[in-house]
Amino acid sequence: MRSDMGTSDVLGADRHGSGEGPTVVLLHGFAQDRRCWGPLAPALSAGRTVVTVDLPGHGASAAFAHADLDRTVELLDATLVDVPDPLDVVGYSMGGRVALTWLCARPERIGRLVTIGATGGIEDARQRAERRTIDERRAAAVEHDGVDAFVEWWLGQEMFARLPDWAHFDEERRSNTAAGLAGSLRHAGTGAMRPLWSQLADVGRSTDPVSVLAIAGEADPTFVGHAERIAASLGGTARIVPGAGHAVHLERPEECVEAVIGFLGAR
Repeated sequence: MRSDMGTSDVLGADRHGSGEGPTVVLLHGFAQDRRCWGPLAPALSAGRTVVTVDLPGHGASAAFAHADLDRTVELLDATLVDVPDPLDVVGYSMGGRVALTWLCARPERIGRLVTIGATGGIEDARQRAERRTIDERRAAAVEHDGVDAFVEWWLGQEMFARLPDWAHFDEERRSNTAAGLAGSLRHAGTGAMRPLWSQLADVGRSTDPVSVLAIAGEADPTFVGHAERIAASLGGTARIVPGAGHAVHLERPEECVEAVIGFLGAR
C-alpha cells in the first residue's frame, strides 16, 4: 500500500505491508531518499507495516531543508501521529543520527532501534567546528556544481567503494535538489549535531530501556567504534559485519536482513 503523505505539515512517506505488531520506520542516509533501502524494506514488509520516510531536504521533503535534527523529530512525530507506539526504527548513517536524536527526545515512542553506520555525534568542540566547515564546503559545492556532479563525487568516496552497482541508486539520488542537500548538510549534518552520548547513557540507565542493535561494517573502523559505544551506552548489542564498509545493508544485504529480522523477531 502506498501513502504519499508529503504536505506542509508532514514528511513524504510510503507505507508498505499490513502486518500486525509494531510499525517499522526506516530512515535513510544523506543524499538518498525513501526508495534506497534495497532488499531490507521488502524483507521487513513481510508480516509487518513498514514506513519509509523522506528526511528533510530529500525527496518529497525537500521543502524542509532548513530543519535541524530536533525539528526533524517534530516532523517525524507529525508524520506518524496515527501510528501507535512503540515503534521499531531502523536508521542508516544520517538516518541513524536522526533516530538517536528521536530516542533521546521521545524514548517512549521507540521500542526497538537498529542503527547502521551511525554516530552519537562529535564531542570535541574544535573537531565539531572543523566538521561544520567541511559540511559547509560540501553544501557550497552542491549549490555550485549541481546535484549530478555532487552525487558522482559523493559515491566516489572510499567509504562507498564496496557498493554494488545496483545499490548506487543514481536516479533516486539525482532526483534530490541542490537546495535540499545543501540545507541538510548545514542544518542536520554531523557538524551541526549536538553530541548525544551523555543523553544516550541516561536513556540506557532508565527503568524501561530501549532494545538496541548497532550495526557497522568491519571495514568502516570509525563507525565500528561508534556502534560499540552506542550499544554500550544503551545496553544493546553491536553487530560488526565482516567485509562490509559504511552501507552494510546495501553491501551485505543478506547478512543485514538476517541480523535485523533476527533482532526484531520473525513474523
